[in-house]
Amino acid sequence: MIDKAAAKLKSDGWAIVETTGFIHLIGPLWQRAVGDGYEYALATQDKHHNRRGLVQGGVLMTFADRTCGMTARHVTGRQTMATIQLDVHFVEAGKIGEILISRPRVVRATRSLIFVSTEVTVDKRCIAMANGVFKILRSE
Repeated sequence: MIDKAAAKLKSDGWAIVETTGFIHLIGPLWQRAVGDGYEYALATQDKHHNRRGLVQGGVLMTFADRTCGMTARHVTGRQTMATIQLDVHFVEAGKIGEILISRPRVVRATRSLIFVSTEVTVDKRCIAMANGVFKILRSE
């Protein structure tokens, strides 16, 4: 099933995002360019299930946080940011084997804060909505 999902994503123009650490355990994450930005995908696997056999809420939160943060970095060109707030609303359960899609958009950007919003969807179903605030940090 994983190979089939990966083949489908590749054929639709998606590429794997290089990740390390915790995010690497969740992924692979996929991205593709759309207009000026990117959209992101996560093919859910058995490792993503909760006790009910559905996609675990923490996976949805992590996916939303990461994709919103990547969008904030892309828009500002700044690589060093931190999530200072993330609000997530779970709308519907995701099923293992489904491909989650996140299409983040910047709502507002100031000199030090970036406000980003996304919906995590499967086909036309909204699974979760998230709003994040990201702090631009000084380069280290």
